[in-house]
Amino acid sequence: MELKEAIVKRRTIRRFNDYQVTDRELRELLTSAGWAPSWKNTQSWMFIVLRDRELIAEVTDTYRKKNPARNCSLNASAVIIACARSKLAGFSEGVQTTKHAHWHLFDLGLAVQNLCLQAHQLGLASVIVGSLDHDRCRKRLNIPSDYEVVVAIPLGRAAAAAPNAPPRKELRSFVYLNKFNDPFI
Repeated sequence: MELKEAIVKRRTIRRFNDYQVTDRELRELLTSAGWAPSWKNTQSWMFIVLRDRELIAEVTDTYRKKNPARNCSLNASAVIIACARSKLAGFSEGVQTTKHAHWHLFDLGLAVQNLCLQAHQLGLASVIVGSLDHDRCRKRLNIPSDYEVVVAIPLGRAAAAAPNAPPRKELRSFVYLNKFNDPFI
């Protein structure tokens, strides 16, 4: 599969079949995540792979009650908790070197995108869950306080065909040349 195809065809999937994601597949996903670029190569991400059904249920219970990913998470073969260490990316010798102190979140987003694209290439499905009680999840998984729980990623094989792509914005609505509002195209 070509990269462009993976980018265009990857979809959020909220229904999984009974397929069990293998350890080899998980290692491949996490290796791809680890190849993401990061601020000064800080690689401030950390991932926890959940396989234990009771623990998956406990973490799913931290999702907001109306979160549509609750059911798929309970049926996922595995759930990956993606975390990022704060005050590392965007800092030099402990001093913030940019206006934005949240580079660890940006870097983690790059790693999560790599992970999800690799999952798609392997025929796996994923959903990125951000609407959860991050602190409760962090405490339940014994994650140190200098790491932030950012998202949960339930994984499996899709139970049905992926939905069609939602409409995308035209480039001219978000790409400009030289100055804001000067058309690029």
